[in-house]
Amino acid sequence: MAKTIYIAGLGLIGASMALGIKRDHPDYEILGYNRSQASRDIALKEGMIDRATDDFASFAPLADIIILSLPIKQTITFIMELANLDLKEGVIISDAGSTKSAIVDAAEQYLTGKPVRFVGAHPMAGSHKTGAASADVNLFENAYYIFTPSSLTSPDALEEMKDLLSGLHARFIEIDAKEHDRVTSQISHFPHILASSLMEQTAVYAQEHEMARRFAAGGFRDMTRIAESEPGMWTSILLSNRETILDRIEDFKERLDEVGQAINKGDEEQIWNFFNQAREQRQAMEIHKRGGVDSSYDLYVDVPDEENVILRILELLRGTSLVNIHINEENREDIHGILQISFKNAQDLERAEHLITENTDYTVVIK
Repeated sequence: MAKTIYIAGLGLIGASMALGIKRDHPDYEILGYNRSQASRDIALKEGMIDRATDDFASFAPLADIIILSLPIKQTITFIMELANLDLKEGVIISDAGSTKSAIVDAAEQYLTGKPVRFVGAHPMAGSHKTGAASADVNLFENAYYIFTPSSLTSPDALEEMKDLLSGLHARFIEIDAKEHDRVTSQISHFPHILASSLMEQTAVYAQEHEMARRFAAGGFRDMTRIAESEPGMWTSILLSNRETILDRIEDFKERLDEVGQAINKGDEEQIWNFFNQAREQRQAMEIHKRGGVDSSYDLYVDVPDEENVILRILELLRGTSLVNIHINEENREDIHGILQISFKNAQDLERAEHLITENTDYTVVIK
């Protein structure tokens, strides 16, 4: 039976979600809300949605499922608005917020007693690109799509959401909202604070030590990449998850003090253990498996500094979808660099490893 789906927010996430829904459910009608006309026009022109509006309340009563793909504050505001609208009985309301406790609490407060079902959710996928123009049907492929069930979530609602979103090819998982916020504060929110702090510190330091800008490469580049993230979104995330993030900051200060004391004392064994434990812990984590924010399958090729070497490798990989590619020179003075190629799935990674190994004598490593 065909359903009517209403997506509020036609940015990268909402528009990509619409494409994924249409892939498996071409008979579903998808309605879209967006404040700016540009994204509405793109979504209509590209066939992501069937009808669009800039009046959120106008389409809500028509929907069987409503997905709020909006900033956290606006999501909460629209939940309050939905509580006062004449919606279809049993309508499912869901969201795509990066923090969950505040949104789930708002739903419990304003929707309890209403003939609706609420499913908190967080698709852990993204890009440095924004807007409907950047929509990608494969954005969520193999990424975690997290559900945070509450008293307003029935088992059948979860199954309906999984069926609706089957075309996203995501990995569905359920977790408590508060635990979600604790986990993401450590592996997502706090790293953004670190990256931006390191960037700020280096910018100030480079005012007196200009070569710091020129030598910044390799590890520095990788550690600070996420400092280019959209500031409005991250301000909202931090303020909606304050207590947990402040706890992570205090914990990190203590760890910095410990290694600082070891350096001050010249404690070679403690410093060695500090680096060795970090290395072993990273190797033990599932950090290289697709399923988290901006994670991917990475392949490293030890390439000589020769003309057309990268073109040769890319020619071998013709027809394979790449997520990213860059050279890690690490400021080394030898003749080799490390070509890092990122893929969206294990199949493409394995295919690339086979093609490069069979057709070149370059060293290929999967981490």
